[in-house]
Amino acid sequence: MTNGTNVLRVVVVGNGMVGYKFCEKLIAKAKDITLDITVFGEEPRPAYDRVHLSEYFAGKTADDLTMAPLDWYFDNGIKLHLSDPITNIDRETKTVSSHHGLIVSYDYLVLATGSAAFVPPIPGVEKDGVFVYRTIEDLDMMQAHAKKARKGAVIGGGLLGLEAAKALLDLGLEETHVIEFAPRLMPRQIDQAGSDILKAKLESLGLQIHLNKNTHEIAGDGIITAMNFADGSKLEVDMLVISAGIKPRDEVARLSGLEVGSRGGIVVNDKLQTSDPHIFAIGECALHDHMIYGLVAPGYEMADIVATNLCNGAKEFKAYDMSTKLKLIGVDVASFGNAFISEPDCQTIVYENKSKGIYKRINISNDNQLLLGGVLVGDAEQYNMLLQTVNNKLVLPKDPENLILGARGGEEEGGAGVMGLPDDALICSCEAVTKGQICHEVSENKVHSVDGLKKCTKAGTGCGGCVPMVKDLMLGTMKEQGIYVRNIICEHFDYTRQELFDLVKINEIKSYEGVLDKFGKGDGCEVCKPAVASILASLWNDMILAKGNDIAQDSNDRFLANIQKGGTYSVVPRIPGGEITPEKLIVIGTVAKKYNLYTKITGGQRIDLFGAHLNDLPVIWEELIAAGFESGHAYGKALRTVKSCVGSTWCRFGLHDSVTFAVEVENRYKGIRAPHKFKGGVSGCVRECAEAQAKDFGIIATEKGWNLYVCGNGGAKPQHAQLIASDISKEDCVKYLDRFLMFYIKTAEPLTRTATWLNKMDGGITYLKDVVVNDSLGIAEELETEMAGLINNYKCEWKEAIENESIRKRFSHFVNAPEVKDPSVAFTPLRDQKRALEWVK
Repeated sequence: MTNGTNVLRVVVVGNGMVGYKFCEKLIAKAKDITLDITVFGEEPRPAYDRVHLSEYFAGKTADDLTMAPLDWYFDNGIKLHLSDPITNIDRETKTVSSHHGLIVSYDYLVLATGSAAFVPPIPGVEKDGVFVYRTIEDLDMMQAHAKKARKGAVIGGGLLGLEAAKALLDLGLEETHVIEFAPRLMPRQIDQAGSDILKAKLESLGLQIHLNKNTHEIAGDGIITAMNFADGSKLEVDMLVISAGIKPRDEVARLSGLEVGSRGGIVVNDKLQTSDPHIFAIGECALHDHMIYGLVAPGYEMADIVATNLCNGAKEFKAYDMSTKLKLIGVDVASFGNAFISEPDCQTIVYENKSKGIYKRINISNDNQLLLGGVLVGDAEQYNMLLQTVNNKLVLPKDPENLILGARGGEEEGGAGVMGLPDDALICSCEAVTKGQICHEVSENKVHSVDGLKKCTKAGTGCGGCVPMVKDLMLGTMKEQGIYVRNIICEHFDYTRQELFDLVKINEIKSYEGVLDKFGKGDGCEVCKPAVASILASLWNDMILAKGNDIAQDSNDRFLANIQKGGTYSVVPRIPGGEITPEKLIVIGTVAKKYNLYTKITGGQRIDLFGAHLNDLPVIWEELIAAGFESGHAYGKALRTVKSCVGSTWCRFGLHDSVTFAVEVENRYKGIRAPHKFKGGVSGCVRECAEAQAKDFGIIATEKGWNLYVCGNGGAKPQHAQLIASDISKEDCVKYLDRFLMFYIKTAEPLTRTATWLNKMDGGITYLKDVVVNDSLGIAEELETEMAGLINNYKCEWKEAIENESIRKRFSHFVNAPEVKDPSVAFTPLRDQKRALEWVK
């Protein structure tokens, strides 16, 4: 497609993500063609990553978001004109005119003008304090206004609206509201049940969601003060972000006489040509088969198709898969395939766990052969494999529920796994990278890092959603070749958890920043921060909220409490072995009554108190600690409880004193942090009233002593613990427990329960028994010594928190008014007690 001189003159109108990607792909494909590329951008800066725009408020700079620096354009011979939009296209002379008066000729013109925020015609929308959420300049204006704002709202409960809501949370507003016209959040991506789970999850993080709301007017004298709704209700706000959708930027196309859709968008054919064959349109401005695509992946595919065709290739654009996975304010949300098909046209399998905020739904064909689509909320770990199963029409396993529940009862995981995909399976939709390409680079070119694969294939450099699958393919290919695989923590640490554990220990580093500075790179992420925080806690058993480590903790750890529904918190004092004196029972009752808390006896033999305000946590714990209670670590990756039956003390079947042993064991390991939570049980006989074999460690009395079981758990994937030592003394039992727990702490991957750890261990229980009981590695004494160090370092976290003024200050809802409680928290009667109200709609 050259002009006869072997020079291809291409003008690109628009320098967003898709415009930049087109230039990148055109340069890569033009092997024997001399390019003359001119790019006009409306914004004052080079192309930047709009997908991760909300991270601007979380500390990323404009440079961090930039797709490529100005030098890249210069080095590739691209003439880039910023802050200079095209105002006219002369199709007869094949020239464009810019706002600053430049006239440039083209052989082919590529329109990548993107979209603008759709602003509904609401009276008052022009007032100060009303923003759209589209550019870095918009974010700068929002940031400036937020310094004098207290209550913010977002119109729009879709993808863009929830991203904007995250931005308001990051700006530190006291209240953030989401206003959605539809009866559910994200109506284009997830079903009603998934939306309900998402809504509850977002409300627990501080958002207030209002559904079925039609904004009638934006009130205020020149500046916004309130929103008035069509149903007569009113919401006082002093900042509003409109993120209710997009409209294609087709103005210059209209002016030049190109065909546009009735609702906007530049009409294109399968080659992405407009009604003028020398002019193409790509990205959010292009209307293909009556569809505007608002995701980056189809825009990148369009860029690749036009670049291919301009370089004498042949490629066409077809209807694009709109499956998507996102993390919205820390909550996974995904939909894939035909998410909304329902019975009788399919069979539906649903897993729902409201307490954990998880919803999974898959739709399978009526003959049980194929996966048709589904929805994931709260846990989207299986998304990539589920999407591949749909796209490649893979035959389902015998038990299709394994696809979302995983292996249970010793069965294999559902399906053949990532290595069973065909070579032409599309892994990275943003860059059109297949499984075969990735595996080729690993096996033939010896690329053995995710960063290396990103550089040579571009996989994972777009939205980033495919990175876990790219990593799995890399590791799987390496294993097939017999290459030793290092399972590094994340892109910021080129170490496995075990390696980093040893390095931190040897260098005696005691803060996250210290570990990042010495062994990491970049700013860290949501994967490595809690993982490193866990390592530090497991090594030193120091106060987790000490300066330098507080920002790295999981959300519950930051408040030393589980964050519950309705903006409330739980208080869970430790009750070792379930044994408690009448005096302590009275204290719990007194505290619960004084602070109006809901009380419940749990399956772990504790008394949980729910419904506490954030401000009340320190004063509640002050009273409990004064009565001799300690933190129960119900919020931590630590020992939760050691459950016991009454044993020989009271029971006529009891062989030994299980209560005393349970109390001793719980007091021994309390506060010890691990890769995941762990639980124990002590039963006085084989009748197993304490359910010891359903715990991470279980101790059962025998005629000759005690049997020790390890690596069991309940939950979504229940697994019985396995016998590691039988008929042993109490002293040997404790010794083996010390070794077992310390070996687990040192070697397990982040967020791995003991059962999963054992399942993945080469040699299984036989190998573990050799290490723990027979000391096959010669490390028994070291493990015992390290455990003794952790035990000796124990301090009650809540005792430290209430005595340390800087930590205690964390427990206030309003920083400048610490005595004021969260006004949105409300309760309703429940039998003889109360429960937290759902967030106000």
